[in-house]
Amino acid sequence: MANRLRFDESVSSGLSSEMQKLGFTDYEAKIYIQLLRMHPVTAYELSKVTGVPRANAYHALESLTRKEAVQPVSEDPVRFVPVPPQVLLEGIASSTQRRCDRLTSQLNSMSKSEDTQYVWTISGEPAVDERIKQMILSAKKSIWIKAQDQVLRRHEEVLRSMAHAGVEIFIILFGEEAEEFHYSDNVKIYLHEGNGKTIGTADNLFTITVDHEQLLTANVQGKVFASYTRNQPIVTTAESLIRHDYYMAEIMLRYGDEIHETFGPHLKSLRESRFTPEQLERFHQQLGLS
Repeated sequence: MANRLRFDESVSSGLSSEMQKLGFTDYEAKIYIQLLRMHPVTAYELSKVTGVPRANAYHALESLTRKEAVQPVSEDPVRFVPVPPQVLLEGIASSTQRRCDRLTSQLNSMSKSEDTQYVWTISGEPAVDERIKQMILSAKKSIWIKAQDQVLRRHEEVLRSMAHAGVEIFIILFGEEAEEFHYSDNVKIYLHEGNGKTIGTADNLFTITVDHEQLLTANVQGKVFASYTRNQPIVTTAESLIRHDYYMAEIMLRYGDEIHETFGPHLKSLRESRFTPEQLERFHQQLGLS
């Protein structure tokens, strides 16, 4: 029983902390969580159960009522019930999005021009994934991606929705099964160099451009971080590299045997002539070449 109580207290503490991040006070969070467990109840009863001082419990309930998190259901005495969590949180999400949209418009109107010359650094997998998601959702015409299959899967839901919305999606894939990502006829997928094999350190990057205007390239191995820009020369350079990967994929599919005979497997002689010693060692290790 004691262990169960400690578990309940731990869960409640975690939920309270998350609610405070959404703008609720500690007392408001405690009152709302307790109301989910028992209702309808009075402010006096809530004060006794939660340990929140009576005056603070009344104040918290008044505030929660204004926030449409609880509602009174009787008089003399007044008893309260909680608004269902899904209804409450969907309302918060909707109002927050509207507020962010208004603020974005107002702040943009204060800027004399858009700064497109900068490159921004984004650190941490959650932040990088969120920026990628927002880029994908902002697409109006095209999304170009060069990525490993296991990283691409994290963004499958939004990519699928944009493909069905008519956005052109062009993918250079490191992996074995391209068909997995063929969400609709708007998606064109090519295995890197015709085989999808990961060769060098640059192949561990996730690169995406949107509408030929935005670019993000991320390191997805080890410490995750990304660079984001709307700088047009940089975006154009990244798309040129992706475009040449497409050329190489088509060339390898048609002339692969001749190319292997001339340059060795995986363009061995070409890569050996331009790889750094570290890249060369990795290349040999990955492909088991001597």
